[in-house]
Amino acid sequence: MLRHHQRIARSVDVAVSGLALLVFAPVIAVIALVVRLRLGSPVLFRQDRVGRDEQVFRLVKFRTMRVPDADHITDADRLTRVGRWLRATSLDELPTLWNVFRGEMSLVGPRPLLVEYLPLYSPVQARRHEVRPGITGLAQISGRNALTWEEKFAYDVDYVDNRTHLMDLRILGRTISAVVTRRGAVEVCHGPFRGSTEPGRERAD
Repeated sequence: MLRHHQRIARSVDVAVSGLALLVFAPVIAVIALVVRLRLGSPVLFRQDRVGRDEQVFRLVKFRTMRVPDADHITDADRLTRVGRWLRATSLDELPTLWNVFRGEMSLVGPRPLLVEYLPLYSPVQARRHEVRPGITGLAQISGRNALTWEEKFAYDVDYVDNRTHLMDLRILGRTISAVVTRRGAVEVCHGPFRGSTEPGRERAD
């Protein structure tokens, strides 16, 4: 059953991400221009993340932060008004559809985290890498950043063990609702392990 889910999910990923990239091409172009004018180059933020079977890939998003300087050192200082809006609306993640189209990510799955965390997962937590990481996932629609990292990892493993097409549809539906209402969005949060900071909307770029 899970292998069948994997095959169908991949077909859906290719079709939806490919169509979305075409449909949103004008929006992507406008956002790229705004980021270029307001933040300069580079327009895109790229960072190595861990994917399925612990394979490393390069995640791509729109850049939302200034380059650090004497006046902008902390993540809060570096995050611009445009960047804050892009994160709140999740438009910063439109380029991530390319990761989905390439097969490095899926529409639904555990969020991809930093490579430096790989040695720190427990054997159970590491099972989150048995599937492709997702743009959204069970943890994100179950509380997002209101959850502890232990709770997020538990949801990730629950998804790995019990994923179905119906579950994916529900996750996508609730994600769209959360994005529209902007529920649970925060700008920077602590990383999953002691002394770490997880970049992303969950991260700093």
